[in-house]
Amino acid sequence: MGEQADTVPLMGFRAPLSAEIALARAAAGLSRLAGAGGGTTVPGKLLWKLDPGAVDRLAARLPLGAALVSATNGKTTTSAMAARILAPVARLAHNRSGANLVSGVASALLASRGAELGLFEVDEAALPEVARRLRPRAVCLGNLFRDQLDRYGELELVAARWRAAVEELPGETALIVNGDDPQVGDLAHGHAQATVFGLDDPRHASPTLQHAADSKWCVRCGTPYVYEAAYIGHLGDYRCPSCGHARPHLDVVARAVDLHGLEGISFELETPEGSSRVELSVPGLYNVYNALAAAALTRALGVPLETIVAGLQGFSAAFGRFERIALGDRTLLTLLIKNPAGANEVVRTLVAGDPPHVLLIALNDEIADGRDVSWIWDVDFEPLLGSLERLVATGERAAELALRFKYAGLPEDAIEVVPELDAALDRGLELTPAGAELVALPTYTAMLALRELVAGRGFVRPYWEEAAA
Repeated sequence: MGEQADTVPLMGFRAPLSAEIALARAAAGLSRLAGAGGGTTVPGKLLWKLDPGAVDRLAARLPLGAALVSATNGKTTTSAMAARILAPVARLAHNRSGANLVSGVASALLASRGAELGLFEVDEAALPEVARRLRPRAVCLGNLFRDQLDRYGELELVAARWRAAVEELPGETALIVNGDDPQVGDLAHGHAQATVFGLDDPRHASPTLQHAADSKWCVRCGTPYVYEAAYIGHLGDYRCPSCGHARPHLDVVARAVDLHGLEGISFELETPEGSSRVELSVPGLYNVYNALAAAALTRALGVPLETIVAGLQGFSAAFGRFERIALGDRTLLTLLIKNPAGANEVVRTLVAGDPPHVLLIALNDEIADGRDVSWIWDVDFEPLLGSLERLVATGERAAELALRFKYAGLPEDAIEVVPELDAALDRGLELTPAGAELVALPTYTAMLALRELVAGRGFVRPYWEEAAA
């Protein structure tokens, strides 16, 4: 790279990019010493302030290019699965801590000396800018669900931004989309390098759309879709009876899906190059979609089927998404919830396994969660009530959560409101018999706080230390 590309304006003069990299890395080290979350975004924010174009040049140094993953639900898990598949193939620059804005991508680039390939989870709203700057080799788009309406707006607005971003992609960029999502699957139309993935197993389909389903209307003419199979929310095999817009042909498919409760899932992965049985140690139909996305993305990057399958089968869940932590003679099982579609799938997974008798739910309304928590009224918590004996409601909006379960039919004397998370965890563990498992369903910031609390008690390493390992 020439002198012009390696220098950037800094405080009125042109400084070498290497000097700014050193400064940003030093800031990360100081942040870690100060205990500020491991410095996962500090160096990227500093570099971004000094020179936004530095991100572009850092990405251009990756000899194998960059791949982006975005979705409302599952982008962290999909990225982690793809990283596991790619581990024997290339040295990665990967924002495994989940910092998925431009600053997080910049920090991952700074931290990854000698990386050959970039793999970046990207926030839905940040995708257009990250794609413009990185000019990625591949982009994987998983789904669009209603989420954080106060930040994103209705999902149609995000879909329009994604459509514009896809239109700006270089012609050689591989586009990988979930064909079961009408808004996302339609992005493959007219893109020469598109790969479409989806699920084909009507045994696991619902006969009708859930009441919380989002994309019910044709993206072309506005007529309600007719579904042959509805798997998760609005994801499924759809067709417009008016204009004929339908799910596109699937290139990478999951068939013969078997759900094994909380212990895992298995399915037949079919690709143009062949098929293979995949056994996953994470549960739920939603993880079939995550695995499909990771498989389709890594296939587009040239990874052979046997390596894809080996990577998926060696995968363990991303922190907080499905994580078991031993707490003395009890176990804590954490499953993230953040919107109706994702929470409904967590409920379905729990009911299909060993439904909990004691449940800890932590509801926060921080910026990263979304200020509007009315989404809890679109979650079908009712199937849990058949086994649930005690609910411990915690977090900043614990009272609203307790009210939701009261309206669901859980007796008042079975609901305990404990706003402080540490006290709520202690109460949940007290209600859980020795040798048993406490199930916790936290929103995003509550999940981070819960894990920090458990790490502070010495039961697990802080997540940013694991991410840096």
